[in-house]
Amino acid sequence: MPSIIQSLLSATWFGYLARIVLTFMFWGSGLAKVIDFNGGVNDMAHFGLQPAALFNIATAATQLVGSLLIIFNKWTWLGAGALAVFTALTIPIAHPFWTMQEPMRTMEFHWVTEHISVIGALMVVAYASRPAPGSLSSCRRARQHRSSRSSMMPRRKCWRRTSRASGSRRSAPSSFRPIG
Repeated sequence: MPSIIQSLLSATWFGYLARIVLTFMFWGSGLAKVIDFNGGVNDMAHFGLQPAALFNIATAATQLVGSLLIIFNKWTWLGAGALAVFTALTIPIAHPFWTMQEPMRTMEFHWVTEHISVIGALMVVAYASRPAPGSLSSCRRARQHRSSRSSMMPRRKCWRRTSRASGSRRSAPSSFRPIG
């Protein structure tokens, strides 16, 4: 990978920007439902969701909270999961292309395929946010699990980052060393 791309992907600001852009369709829609509450209620009523005001509040909350969890990379799996389930539920409610005549059928089908792609992107976000095997958070969970279970459970190999200045060179992944 070219070094400029690697430095871009390593930048903290780039991670925030990527998560903001990914969730734009959700937080933009959530803000619109809050700012134009009556318009959001009318949308819910249009799709037969009653009580419309309650569905508008729940939809806006799901979209905004899910987006914030992803943007700030806290409980990302929960935010991505909530938005993925929400997006999947919109398909039979708002885009039932199988019940429509052409040309609306094809247009709504394309909306559905885009929704499925967004669900896939949310799955990637959840997958990428998990602790890497051997990471400190992964090892802490393993230790807690071992202490709550039996001491007979096998130990996992965990790694701790070392300073490059220390000159420590091990066969572990770059700049990592085992934790006792």
